[in-house]
Amino acid sequence: MSNQKADKILSSNTVFTGLMDKPQPASIAIIDNKIEAIGSEEEIKQFIGPDTEVYHYDNQIIMPGFHDNHLHIMMGSISLDSVNLFEARSEIEAVEMVRQFADSKPDEPWILGYTWDAGYWDNKQLPHRSSLDKVIPNRPVILFHAEGHYAWVNTKALEMMNIDRDTDNPPFGIIEKDENGELTGILYEKAMSLVTKEAYHLSKQKKTAIFENFLRHASSLGVTSINDLYGTESMEVLDDYQLFKEFDDNDKLTVRIHLWPALNGDIERAKQLRERYASEKLIVSGLKQFIDGVITARTAYLLEPYADEPQAAGDTSHPPETMKEWVIKADKEGFDIRFHAIGDGAIRLALDSFENAQKENGVRDSRHSIEHVEVIHPDDISRFKQLGVIASMQPNHLAMSERSVYTSRIGKEREKLAFVINTLKESDAISFGTDFPIDGLNPLIQIYRAITRIDSSGVSVWNPEEKITLSNALKAYTNGPAYSTNREHELGTLEAGKLADIVVLDRNLFDVPTDEILDTKVKLTMINGDIVYNSDIT
Repeated sequence: MSNQKADKILSSNTVFTGLMDKPQPASIAIIDNKIEAIGSEEEIKQFIGPDTEVYHYDNQIIMPGFHDNHLHIMMGSISLDSVNLFEARSEIEAVEMVRQFADSKPDEPWILGYTWDAGYWDNKQLPHRSSLDKVIPNRPVILFHAEGHYAWVNTKALEMMNIDRDTDNPPFGIIEKDENGELTGILYEKAMSLVTKEAYHLSKQKKTAIFENFLRHASSLGVTSINDLYGTESMEVLDDYQLFKEFDDNDKLTVRIHLWPALNGDIERAKQLRERYASEKLIVSGLKQFIDGVITARTAYLLEPYADEPQAAGDTSHPPETMKEWVIKADKEGFDIRFHAIGDGAIRLALDSFENAQKENGVRDSRHSIEHVEVIHPDDISRFKQLGVIASMQPNHLAMSERSVYTSRIGKEREKLAFVINTLKESDAISFGTDFPIDGLNPLIQIYRAITRIDSSGVSVWNPEEKITLSNALKAYTNGPAYSTNREHELGTLEAGKLADIVVLDRNLFDVPTDEILDTKVKLTMINGDIVYNSDIT
């Protein structure tokens, strides 16, 4: 008979611990911030005391809290208070959505929008600043493409930031101009930072408010841990680690945050950040950098030219030798490194960089990762396992880009090795996330896409052999990210001794039609043994 009584007990006929491939009936006893024991209802009865809160969930699934392996907190926070343009099906429709949003926010100095995609528009043509100028001539507007690597701005935004036809392109950035040398209003890659340095300049009060909203949103979706990744110069003015620390110090963080600041050669600053942010809920887990851009903008770095533009193969954001040197130095100091690498050329460069670090520094238990891994060369698949590199992927990305546009860029041959989730899972570790706000924060959309592979048409299956099981998809969203942050000993599965980060969903995912996964809602979210969301109360 246990002398200690539980603070809370959760019971269900459907408990997915992550240790097996199927859920089982079980009860979970929680004391303070940890799981004390898991067993049958009869076995856990001994932990019930006069003050124990007991929750019964019948056939609703209890599982480890979702851990988003890749997102951008502050950019995502501001997107929740901006206009979402993904449903627009023409430039005219997108502009009208922006106009209505601007009218609803008369006091906002900047109008921000996200996730437009001309690939879904009637003419599939990139938009122009002139269409925005007609409805919003006097307030600056910046609208980020669905992949976040290029933006559409109006003339007012360009004028405010002194960008004209004579402004030089920044390194790894393009200020697009038409055949007459006039600005179109499209800014690629690092050219976006010429505008975001002002658009993202928010007051402390505004940052606090949108971050609080983000925390509520994450809890309502069962997200208990996140990895906040460096997001280029265009986002640097927005990031605010000190704000996160203030929330942590005041016990107001309702999600664990793993920080991944920039890999840029400044190892001393990285070490200072690692020392400053090292709590149970706020910790520097490693460093991150971009190797390339994205397929649709033809800024992803390919080994061979683009199928629809033979003169272009993309480029790297920094000189390859510079990045390799950064990796060697950071790896020597024990930092785990993540590279944004979408094209097969970028993926190879990332793998080469990690291999060089092993040769230079020796092999250690590093958790280096490649983010996105969209188009891979077959020769590089086995290298993930050989080098112990994690594939960090966002399954719904395969359905966000209009498939015919995406395929036209890479060609039919490379399409066979696009988003090879199952192949990389078999190679070794794999982790899932959303890249929020590039995609929504709901983990269940990623789970659905990983097990169905249904493409942007909503009907066709893209490379069906790359589907994975529901069990493996859930593990890639729980234990995979825990492993990637060196926290698999305390997070990622439901086991005695681990931190009580738990989510309850409103149905048994293993016992419903696949389409129902998209309708599933969160019943309860717990972090550190504290209930931070309860649908019965909220």
